[in-house]
Amino acid sequence: MRMARIFWTTAILSGVLWASRAVGGEAYVIEQKDKQFVYKGKKITVLKLKVGDVVEFRNVDSFFHNVFSLSDVKMFDLGSYPQGQSKSVQFDKPGKVEIECAIHPQMHMTVEVK
Repeated sequence: MRMARIFWTTAILSGVLWASRAVGGEAYVIEQKDKQFVYKGKKITVLKLKVGDVVEFRNVDSFFHNVFSLSDVKMFDLGSYPQGQSKSVQFDKPGKVEIECAIHPQMHMTVEVK
């Protein structure tokens, strides 16, 4: 019984460590504020990342936002979400990714992944 418990504990911990390494990369928070993409308090049009980095898109406006990309490098649609919520995307291939908000067409930015 004790050996089985040790085995399963080791297996679970190994899985958690593997998953954390698989995600890897740096984490960036991009706010959706005043119908703009904002990084560290300033409007951003280009964000440079490395393969494996993750971007969290956080809605701080009092209305819904959406984040999507139709770029071949990374195609996604995070759907619409309200103030206080965030959704994340991991960038797993190099290239340029054009990002927009389907609700506010003036909101766009480029992620350059190296």
